[in-house]
Amino acid sequence: MSEIAAPGARSAWRSRPGTRAEAARGAPDARRLLQLALAGIWLLDGVLQYQAFMYSKDFTDMISGTAAGNPGVVAHPVTWNATLVQHHLVLLNTIFATIQVLLGLGIAWRPTVRVALAASVAWSLGVWWFGEGLGMVLTGDVSPVNGAPGAVILYALLAVLLWPADRPGRLAPFVAARAVGAPVARALWLVLWLSLAYFALLPGNRAPQALHDMIAGMTDGEPGWLAALDRGAASLVAHQGLAASIVLAVALVIVAVGVYLPAPAARGTLVLAIVISAVIWVFGEAFGAIMTGGGTDPNSGPLLALLALCYWPARAVAPAPARTAPAGADEGMAVS
Repeated sequence: MSEIAAPGARSAWRSRPGTRAEAARGAPDARRLLQLALAGIWLLDGVLQYQAFMYSKDFTDMISGTAAGNPGVVAHPVTWNATLVQHHLVLLNTIFATIQVLLGLGIAWRPTVRVALAASVAWSLGVWWFGEGLGMVLTGDVSPVNGAPGAVILYALLAVLLWPADRPGRLAPFVAARAVGAPVARALWLVLWLSLAYFALLPGNRAPQALHDMIAGMTDGEPGWLAALDRGAASLVAHQGLAASIVLAVALVIVAVGVYLPAPAARGTLVLAIVISAVIWVFGEAFGAIMTGGGTDPNSGPLLALLALCYWPARAVAPAPARTAPAGADEGMAVS
């Protein structure tokens, strides 16, 4: 009906209180921008899944390798999945890649964002179990430096926190609280980052050369400049496994509790979270090994940084008090 309204009526509609907010709805807000960033990462995942490496036996070996060390209830479905993919590799990998591309496109297109986010949660949980062995977190041999608890589970968490709905009541203090509420959002953040701190302190990560070997092992197949960066970082932490684990764990705990602090302090801890994510992504994950032709995704670094932006404190803006127009004033006058 608004398309055929008279110009005068349209002007009057625009002048009513609250219409500025309504008109602004077409512009992407912070949550929409974060959704688009998530969509872009899904699209990158899909493109990487089309690589030649994913159509080789190396891909199925990668899947089956995540069964090692896991309890049988986790390992058997992983092994079954690896065998199934091996027997129908071209078909199934093409389906996997296409699904991820469609998830990215679906999140990027407003009419399908809800369906795509819901589908991404289901897909992420399936891949986390059948393709990553629950991120290997039950094996006791994982580290936040190389992607624990598994990048794909972070996609599911982001989909929940960026769900396009707002809880009634108080203004959300950050984007992640809009759909699930601040207490739940903060609890999810706390559990994630405390779990990363716990993984950093696992016995295998406290060994003198653990972090050195982990970083040095990422140099295979990397371009020369990135391999040089990794070798330099590995040399810095040589024989410093215990000290590095403790420092990293302390930093992760600070990040975990940061969302409970006042806004200025919370921003500082979120900046720390982004810095940690960047360091992990460059030196521990080598950009997800996407430059080797064998990376299936960019790994956890970008997702942790995107997650931190979801918790960035919003600027609270008090609603302006409504003004009463003087008697006899023109009804078409704009309300400030």
